[in-house]
Amino acid sequence: MKRLIFAVLAISFMAAPMANAQRVNKDALTSKLAKADATIADAKKAAKAATWLKHAQETYNALSAPTKDIFVGMPFEEAMINIGKPESSAANVVLNGKAYTEHIYPWLKLYVGADNKVATWVMTQQVSDKDLVPVIISSYNKALELDAKKMQEPVAQGLTMLENYLNQNASVSMDAGLNALAADSYAKAFTVQEAPGFTGIQNYQYLYYAGFLYVVDAQTNNNQASYVKGAMVLNKALAAGYADEVGDIYFYLYHCYYGQTDSSVRVANLQRAKQLLMEGLAKFPKNDKIVEGLINIYTSADSGSLGDPSELINMVDAALQRDPKNRDMWYGRGRIFFSLKNYEESIVSFKKVAELDPKDAQVQFFIGYFYLVQADAMNDEINKKDYKSNAEFKEDQEKVKGVYRAAIPYLEKSYELNPKDLRNVELAKEVTFKLRDEEGMMPKYEKYNKAYQELKGNN
Repeated sequence: MKRLIFAVLAISFMAAPMANAQRVNKDALTSKLAKADATIADAKKAAKAATWLKHAQETYNALSAPTKDIFVGMPFEEAMINIGKPESSAANVVLNGKAYTEHIYPWLKLYVGADNKVATWVMTQQVSDKDLVPVIISSYNKALELDAKKMQEPVAQGLTMLENYLNQNASVSMDAGLNALAADSYAKAFTVQEAPGFTGIQNYQYLYYAGFLYVVDAQTNNNQASYVKGAMVLNKALAAGYADEVGDIYFYLYHCYYGQTDSSVRVANLQRAKQLLMEGLAKFPKNDKIVEGLINIYTSADSGSLGDPSELINMVDAALQRDPKNRDMWYGRGRIFFSLKNYEESIVSFKKVAELDPKDAQVQFFIGYFYLVQADAMNDEINKKDYKSNAEFKEDQEKVKGVYRAAIPYLEKSYELNPKDLRNVELAKEVTFKLRDEEGMMPKYEKYNKAYQELKGNN
């Protein structure tokens, strides 16, 4: 019994130091990498398939070392057994909009949820600064080339492990809000599947997820390079005949071209964006995102070369028949009609938006603004008209005033919802001044003029 107790104590003391630090020996891993590199540089050794297999395996070990002993959903107590105690911890750390307990390790930051399980992590260092994924794939390819029969099974197993690692890395990176890193990992996971030794089924969703995440990164961080990468992977998926069930791939690919605002081939990109949306609409006529994309591209400032936006009206109305409470679609419909200078239909559309979203100050402002633009256009027509009688002139002027008056309740509502909107206050001041001779308008003008001066002074 005494010997057994001493044996247990000995094991405990041996294990204790290891439990206090994350078990990644960078020097040892780097040394193994260097030796593996040296073997493939040796002409005699490089002629053997086993040399390349060993090189791929050692490189993968270096790549996966910091996270090989943890997984999402793992109880934190179990994670500590595998990677040791953290150097420090902090509660209620917000990551990508969620609160976690953050545990700091030498190689990563581990985020644990309220259920005390690993939710995600962020790598803070790696064994090598070099991108090891293409190195691993290349070594497996060479091993298979030298001895296809003997290497088939170990290469297939190794590639599957690499794919799973990249898939996991993409998932945790996405949960951590690292969209570009997640996109890169999904794209690389598909590259693994293209290797000759991969025996599984190619998953084109990897390309789709990568493209979507590149778009999110581009929009979040104004990263033009991500739009270019997104276009590459999504085009590759489309060329292979892949499309998601509802056709959103066309919408994301449209963003990849439309978002490249600093491109030297801007016009060609806009044409490609339009072409993709039209192709998508033909295959997925119920996809309202595609219709919204067409609305945006036709009504944008640089859409002159894309055609007549009136061709979109039938598409939009058909979409609204399917979903009459689609706020964004009504908003887009109003934009189309405004671009066509059909102010009455613009107002009808935006009133529907206001009905669906009564607390949106900007929508209230736009209704008032559309009324003012309509009234100004009517004034222009009056100035061009050759009147035969003063009564006819006054009648038309009264119609214009009626349109100006119609704008006021919406500008007032917008002011009520957002009294700090200088643009709205200026417009309210302008229209009440135009109608200053009418009963009750002068006090309104004075109110908005005062508010305008105060807001302007603060800006």
